[in-house]
Amino acid sequence: MFKHETAFSRNIGWVTPDEQAQLRQARVAIAGLGGVGGAHLVTLSRLGIARFNISDFDRFELQNFNRQAGAMMSSIGHPKVDVLKCMALDINPESDIRTFPNGINPGNVAAFLEDVDIYVDSIDFFALDARRLLFAECYKRGIPAVTAAPLGMGVGFLYFAPKGMSFEEYFRFEGHPRQEQLARFIAGLAPKVLQRTYLVVPESVNFAEQRGPSTAMACDLCAGVTATEVLKILLGRGKARAAPWGIQFDAYRQKLSFTWRPWGNANPIQQLMLMFIRAQLKR
Repeated sequence: MFKHETAFSRNIGWVTPDEQAQLRQARVAIAGLGGVGGAHLVTLSRLGIARFNISDFDRFELQNFNRQAGAMMSSIGHPKVDVLKCMALDINPESDIRTFPNGINPGNVAAFLEDVDIYVDSIDFFALDARRLLFAECYKRGIPAVTAAPLGMGVGFLYFAPKGMSFEEYFRFEGHPRQEQLARFIAGLAPKVLQRTYLVVPESVNFAEQRGPSTAMACDLCAGVTATEVLKILLGRGKARAAPWGIQFDAYRQKLSFTWRPWGNANPIQQLMLMFIRAQLKR
């Protein structure tokens, strides 16, 4: 017999009973249920959050096994949104989960963000159009939004507050071709590029084929950092540093870095970083 209070009782101490009840009533939107997205849903479900809007149009494949929470022999060929919904319901059968199996587009973004208290970004790195759409809609609706990038064996984290710097103001994509937008996304996610020094097979990064290396450790770190920040934002506890502040933690190098980039990618330091990234992409 499932009982919510018992299932999540070990959270009490780090949160109060009243806060646990507050988390239970919050609704979180997660777009993308691959490496980081699946880990987000599982971790937030174990935190006791019981209302989700989730989206993904993809199915599980063998090459997902190294990092994706829902990737198993039993799930090959199955829609990610269905597999992860079942996993979340196995953790909490009382969860209210709305699914969007066709991805996010201008026609359904409003429905996807309906009743949402916070948006957790986890769509594919290369899906810039959908990402820009989601963050713009969150900003318009006053919904806090977070993104965590799995970088090597670490995480890069950004929080966009409803009345703070917007996603577009930070990354400054407008008017630039796709290759430049990707360069700007990399620069904004990881201003310190802590992961660069231990990439031992550089040719594994191929922007033309839209692929790159990944690790389960990075995805799990993303989920831990994100769930902690989601807790703080939803409960109004602690300090949540919004953009232009950024966080990057690299477990391999055992380094934690906080960055502050006023004007985002227009910052002079970021302009130097962009010159370096453009040169690397040309190679």
